[in-house]
Amino acid sequence: MDIASLLPGYSYYLRLERNMSPNTVASYVSDVKEAAEHPYFGDGIGEVTPDAILAYLEDRADLSKRSQARVLSALRSFFGWLVAEGYRADNPCDGIESPKLGRYLPTVLSVEEVTAIMDSVDLSTPGGIRDRAILEVLYGCGLRVSEVVGLRISDVYLSDGFVRVIGKGDKQRLVPMGEMAVGAVRDYLAIRGLAVDPAYEDILFLNRFGRALSRVSVFNMVKKQALLAGVTKEISPHTFRHSFATHLIEGGADLRVVQEMLGHESILTTEIYTHIDTSTWQASILEHHPRR
Repeated sequence: MDIASLLPGYSYYLRLERNMSPNTVASYVSDVKEAAEHPYFGDGIGEVTPDAILAYLEDRADLSKRSQARVLSALRSFFGWLVAEGYRADNPCDGIESPKLGRYLPTVLSVEEVTAIMDSVDLSTPGGIRDRAILEVLYGCGLRVSEVVGLRISDVYLSDGFVRVIGKGDKQRLVPMGEMAVGAVRDYLAIRGLAVDPAYEDILFLNRFGRALSRVSVFNMVKKQALLAGVTKEISPHTFRHSFATHLIEGGADLRVVQEMLGHESILTTEIYTHIDTSTWQASILEHHPRR
């Protein structure tokens, strides 16, 4: 049996049993499909050996170490599923170590750069009012772009100052909204048009056709506003989430609180944002030092 014929079943397993997001499922399936087309993988699932996996990864030297690690993770998951389903007796990825990754430090905007991007939006147009609200929610609530485009009006509680977010793995969390985000969303709701399809009636942010925005459209908007603001850093919608978390921790917020707000499963993920400047952490340590 060839690998391609098994991908629909593998995709179903990732969605239903592993509860992975649609984007992660698509990435894993794409990685396995691309690997399956490589000559190292032979003609069927039983012919794939650890040497074939290693040869394939070496052949993909064009990928970054992080991407190679993701490919190996996808292949390990796929062959693990094959073992569980009885298609194979072993997982050829067992014993293969992932590439050593350096500590990833995300691009972070300064508070001044965030303000400049916000101020670059033209609020004289309905589209500008919407875009400002999107930026304020991206930054002021630390949401992922997928969470922003899927945000529902019924999950936004402006008078109470929080939103209910459906994050990765369909997990719900409550996120406080800052005053700027609340005000920007109020302004947008005052001019928001009607959805053209009942399926989008409860979606907060609509495009000019009255449908839900795509993640790509938000990405392009962020790039445009950064350019207008004179911000030269390579940024994406996720940069606002990184920046928000970093600014919270620099301001003294508890790491566990930030973890809950961002919806991180592991505190290790949140610890990325502890890359605070030397003077800040040095002063904190000296202030609490037992021998001060």
